[in-house]
Amino acid sequence: MPQTTAGRPPRSWGTAPPRTSPHRWWILTVIGIAQLMVVLDATVVNIALPSIQGDLGFTDSNRQWIVTSYSLAFGSLLLLGGRLADLIGRKAIFMIGVAGFASASALAGAAWNFEILVAGRALQGLSGAMLAPAALSLLNTTFTDAKERAKAFGVYGAITGTGGATGLLLGGLLTESLNWRWTLYINLVFAVIALTAGWILLERSARTSRTRLDLPGTALVSAGLFALVYGLSNADTHGWSSPTAWGFLAGGAVLLAVFSWWQTRTAAPLLPLRILLDRNRGASFAAVAVCGAGMFCAFLFLTLYLQNILRYSPVTTGLAFLPMVCGLVVSAQLSSRTLLPRLGPKSVVPLGMGMAAVGMVWLTDLGLSSTYAAGVLPPLLVIGLGLGLVMPAAMSLATDRVAAEDAGVASAAVSTMQQIGGAIGTALLNTLAASAATHYLAGERRTPELVVQAQLHSFSTAYWWAAGIFTAGLVATGLLYRKGLVSHDLDVPAAVHTQP
Repeated sequence: MPQTTAGRPPRSWGTAPPRTSPHRWWILTVIGIAQLMVVLDATVVNIALPSIQGDLGFTDSNRQWIVTSYSLAFGSLLLLGGRLADLIGRKAIFMIGVAGFASASALAGAAWNFEILVAGRALQGLSGAMLAPAALSLLNTTFTDAKERAKAFGVYGAITGTGGATGLLLGGLLTESLNWRWTLYINLVFAVIALTAGWILLERSARTSRTRLDLPGTALVSAGLFALVYGLSNADTHGWSSPTAWGFLAGGAVLLAVFSWWQTRTAAPLLPLRILLDRNRGASFAAVAVCGAGMFCAFLFLTLYLQNILRYSPVTTGLAFLPMVCGLVVSAQLSSRTLLPRLGPKSVVPLGMGMAAVGMVWLTDLGLSSTYAAGVLPPLLVIGLGLGLVMPAAMSLATDRVAAEDAGVASAAVSTMQQIGGAIGTALLNTLAASAATHYLAGERRTPELVVQAQLHSFSTAYWWAAGIFTAGLVATGLLYRKGLVSHDLDVPAAVHTQP
């Protein structure tokens, strides 16, 4: 009888093992391209913002909406997108999401004013909210063999983890060689490939749930997540003393609390609480959120250091992150194919968190005279290797043993945790860094040299806090993950388990 890590037989869902797709590795390529399109879009526009502002002529106070409009729509609608994949079909929602993302990218790229650009970015976020959970759900149900699943999630975790750095590099290359509009038009290339290959390779999935959409729950969680993300974005822009920020944060917390209560009362919950209450899944959700918050620090503040202190160009800055990307890719495969099956998540994930924390502390030594080879490269490699140990394991276990009818919304919960973690990291670390610089300069004559030292001090403060976040992730995952190895049967989706 197959056993779980807790010594219990796997839960039966009353379904026979699905037929293994002969095109599963090509399907992984399609899913990977679509996922890359979504994750890199969070950063690919950032480097182009000065060019966009110069071309369209909007104010500094409006600049944040180019990024915020995407994250608000994406973060608040992910659970709805995941449940639609369960109700309508994963292939259908995946294809709709890809087509919608391409159309929104074309609109934003052709924007002739600020309002059209913001509308296009919001539509990108809406489409991404359908695409991202459908893609992870497809991956979860396509790979049913333990070893193949490990490889697939290693690739998927590497793409998700390196998407931000890839966006920085691609954004710099496109902005310098062409213009800012190509940071959006590039999505059309990805979308055409994903749509064409997806139409040919993906099999139409039947509806996995006959229940109706939980409309009250959808309204509550969408409004709650919107308020939470908007409040965090407002805190990032106006500081934590902003009444608007705290008002939205409080409102979001109340709405999410009411949503949680409602999920225990309704017969067809949008997000069944059984998905969140499993210890391994809970630990994985926490790990994904911590990585979302911590990676922001590495990308934002190290980008500012390379450009403002070492005077790197946007393209050179993007290239500087490549070793981190390579380390993450190698570590992701090592984690999913070798370490996780032999050591289990309770050892592997906290180890990755610890390595990322060490890398962040190492970055605090960067100064005016630091060089890339001696000062930046070593901690960047350590961070990349650490994140590679965490991301594939967390994403795989976050959707492990989930019933087929909940696969979409469980996948959406993973993306939601990453999005919320990134939003918290953006607001918290940016505010702490700005406060550190202000206190450093308080009562001092602001010479150019002192301003630069204040900037370095603010970066160091952010790195210390990011190290603390990763340390908290180390403790949380070390306590929450169950002891034992991930067996063959645990490595396949719950839908393939049969009664022993």
